Amino acid sequence: MLCVVENHSLPRTAAFFDLDKTVIAKSSALTFSKSFYHGGLINRRAVLRTAYTQFVFLAGGADHDQMERMRKYLSALCKGWNVEQVREIVAETLHDLIDPIIYDEAASLIEEHHTAGRDVVIVSSSGAEVVEPIGELLGADRVVATRMVVGDDGCFTGEVEYYAYGPTKAEAVKELAASEGYDLERCYAYSDSVTDVPMLEAVGHPYAVNPDRTLRREASSRGWPVLVFNRPVRLKQRIPGFTMPARPALLAVAAVGAAAATAGLVWYASRRRSTDSFARI
Repeated sequence: MLCVVENHSLPRTAAFFDLDKTVIAKSSALTFSKSFYHGGLINRRAVLRTAYTQFVFLAGGADHDQMERMRKYLSALCKGWNVEQVREIVAETLHDLIDPIIYDEAASLIEEHHTAGRDVVIVSSSGAEVVEPIGELLGADRVVATRMVVGDDGCFTGEVEYYAYGPTKAEAVKELAASEGYDLERCYAYSDSVTDVPMLEAVGHPYAVNPDRTLRREASSRGWPVLVFNRPVRLKQRIPGFTMPARPALLAVAAVGAAAATAGLVWYASRRRSTDSFARI
């Protein structure tokens, strides 16, 4: 399906991947909750609550009000966290926590897009401190992620600087296309959530991956292909001696900027955006 190599005389193209439940089987940020507990960032009660949040996220059963409450709770949770400590915790536990939950099918797609000459871009509502290292692990060329405000003391203030969610994802994709010369009609996008419909609409080849019920209906009405990913496999187990290529730099969209976002936060699906609070994907 994707084995045709790009004609380099044509405009460049890219494949845009949502992260949680599209490339990996869980919420990227909530997966680190136990690591944050051992690092002294959260208490046992918070670990239990994030475990429940992970369950709700995977089950897809939370309504909008529940999602808003989760966002507010997680926003308050990260306030005061030292950014460097968060980065260190993520770096130390990345392979143990994330490698086992990467979908084999997604890793294969990433390889195929690279072989075809397309850039691979991870576009996630989770914090950049989590998403950027995962993008590097996957060999992504660029990352777009949520970013939290960092104070002069090097700690998160609990405020949001950039929210990579819903229509904002589509705007970032379009800005990146303009700056990198991507032909969006020839680009691909993959997501599990109906909140990413604007991003899927922005490209010529949208795919619904493990879609929630609303996105499944949307994909059916629009004739979008539906993919089912259900084989999380460690990257090294896929091919003996296999390692994903490490990209020299993961570049964010100009509007996203460089740097810091909370590793422990997930911006959940709610069509209503809140400017004063935060909480996969």
